[in-house]
Amino acid sequence: MRTFKTWLLSCASVAIMASSAAWAGEAKVEVLDKSFDVAGGMLAYTEFELSGEPLAEGLGLDLDVLDPNAVNQPTAFDYTAGIESYEYSEEAMYAVNYQSKMGPHIVNGPLNASRGGTLESLGKRVMELTAAVGFSAEELPLNFYPVSFPYSRGMPTFAGKVDTSEVGKDELKLVDAAGKETTVSTSIPAYFRDYASLGWTEDGMSKTFTPAAAGAEMLKDVMWAQDFLGGMHVKESDEEVEAENSTMDQDGKHALGVSAADGVNGVLLTEITWDKLLTLRNQMVYDGKTLGGKLTSSYDPKKGALWFPAAVKVTEAEKNGVKAIGKLEVIDGSSTLRNTWMMLWPLAEVYAYSDQRAENKGQNKAFMAVFDGAPFAAAPAANRNVDLSDDVAADDVFSVVSLLTNAQFKNLDALHFNAKEGTFVDRWDGKSAGTTVTTYDAAYTLAALQIFQRSQDALPVGYASADAGEPLGTARAKRAVELIRAQSNFILAKLVGKDGLVADSYEIGKGASASRSLATQFATIRGLSAAFKATGDEKYRVAARKLYLAIEAKMFDKAIGTFADQPGKPTIHTPWTAAAISAGLREALQTLRNQEGEKEPLLDLANLTGRYEHWFRTVINGGAQMSEWLGDSGENIVAGDTTGDTDKDGVPQITKAGVAQVMAAQVKVSAGK
Repeated sequence: MRTFKTWLLSCASVAIMASSAAWAGEAKVEVLDKSFDVAGGMLAYTEFELSGEPLAEGLGLDLDVLDPNAVNQPTAFDYTAGIESYEYSEEAMYAVNYQSKMGPHIVNGPLNASRGGTLESLGKRVMELTAAVGFSAEELPLNFYPVSFPYSRGMPTFAGKVDTSEVGKDELKLVDAAGKETTVSTSIPAYFRDYASLGWTEDGMSKTFTPAAAGAEMLKDVMWAQDFLGGMHVKESDEEVEAENSTMDQDGKHALGVSAADGVNGVLLTEITWDKLLTLRNQMVYDGKTLGGKLTSSYDPKKGALWFPAAVKVTEAEKNGVKAIGKLEVIDGSSTLRNTWMMLWPLAEVYAYSDQRAENKGQNKAFMAVFDGAPFAAAPAANRNVDLSDDVAADDVFSVVSLLTNAQFKNLDALHFNAKEGTFVDRWDGKSAGTTVTTYDAAYTLAALQIFQRSQDALPVGYASADAGEPLGTARAKRAVELIRAQSNFILAKLVGKDGLVADSYEIGKGASASRSLATQFATIRGLSAAFKATGDEKYRVAARKLYLAIEAKMFDKAIGTFADQPGKPTIHTPWTAAAISAGLREALQTLRNQEGEKEPLLDLANLTGRYEHWFRTVINGGAQMSEWLGDSGENIVAGDTTGDTDKDGVPQITKAGVAQVMAAQVKVSAGK
């Protein structure tokens, strides 16, 4: 389909030379459940994305020196973050969005219905999108299958034999970890250009919609859409340029997207997101009895709550020869904290990406060009201001996401926040809130609220979610900060034990649990770091640093060279664990590491990069990531190779593994091979 990035190796490199040898350990990673959990998996891949190029670049790496075919260059950490973490994230998104068939096809979604509802009307729209970014529609892969709304879980085993017939050849220069260069002949397989044989088996496909799965996929899509469409390019040379104004794509010389290939994926992902937003608004709003509730900009949950139910069973229909939504049945009508924060975060990202408020003076001009009417509809004039009271009903991206974001934030506050205790609780059953606090979700709610606060105040999100700016000072953003402070203070007062670790849960009226998991600890670091950024209060950074030191003292297992729930015993890792560890280590590297006057050895940059690299290679490459795509992550089909792992990272090609390029739902990590 594409070679999105072709990096040229040069002599420059980041000044981080830590070697993983200092943390060497032998670990066995056993896959216990190879299904793909869309909610946890896509959250993990979002954290992998942020812990990829943005992290490496923030630590000083010139990204132009990265080459997927030059293993461990310029350093092992740079390659792990900038290539493997980053590209696994992107490749998994395409596996689910374009290849898996794990949900209704966008041809049968609300957007295409408004244009005719046929394959021909979708084809016309795709031609409009490709033209906007200067990409030839003929170069799109055959039989790509854009999923409008994902099912919650699927088995990523291919439904039939993958077409590996050779359709082209290339020559590449490979550089191994020792720096040895080899020129090899590589093959381009048919499945690279035609996705017909990449659909997943129907067996084990959970045909259920959940807000967490829909939100996690939307988060993945909007993060990459912002990356792909954050600039423009010269049509003739495909050279990336900064958008000088929002009409630059209309001059005949420039087009949307940082390149034509990246741009086409950016607009496709935006189209999928728009379709998903309309489906959420039109079909998934629940009043406790039936779906299809009507939200307005004046929505007040105290006058009658409307929310997204925890699980909706789908009876499939078929239309246009592909999957469509048939009957919908609510099988769990509660509102959960996990579903709420996992929907609020992506909605806030989409809000900021499509923001057309006149008060937002710092909006990226390239984003303004995306939503100026072509290729995506502009918001009505009444909706382009901070005040929601005068908003009118409309179907454009910004109007719909503004409506949904407002409702989701109000529900988080009204349905899940216990004001007396100062904490978010797990469940609201339609009548009353529960009493259980799951620390992982309370901590990640802080991260979601920080992005929401920034989006409302017109501050950068996406890769720039820590950048400074002049906030608008909206009432919604101020309330978000109040909630962040309250929840963070609850964590510090009620959840941190004498051992310095954080309890997995808390029962109001009874107290904290005795269990402490890796996922909870690193999620809490993620949340406290977000609180520090949102409030500027140093006590949250200090607390996060102390927590990291407690993890090092209590949860680092020398036998495997990385972290464990209980050193010396096997640890079960899920995508939720992977998400938290990737995020927590990134925050340690970006926010918690030693600054001037701080001399803690374990929070030294060299130690942290080593911890990140060895965890990723031990757990993720060791078995959690079940396969990888070709090209951008360093994998190639090389003449004479029989291993199916030409970059020797432990992650096989999809045809060798027999599964798509996604992570397992559950693995067990223990000492020994």
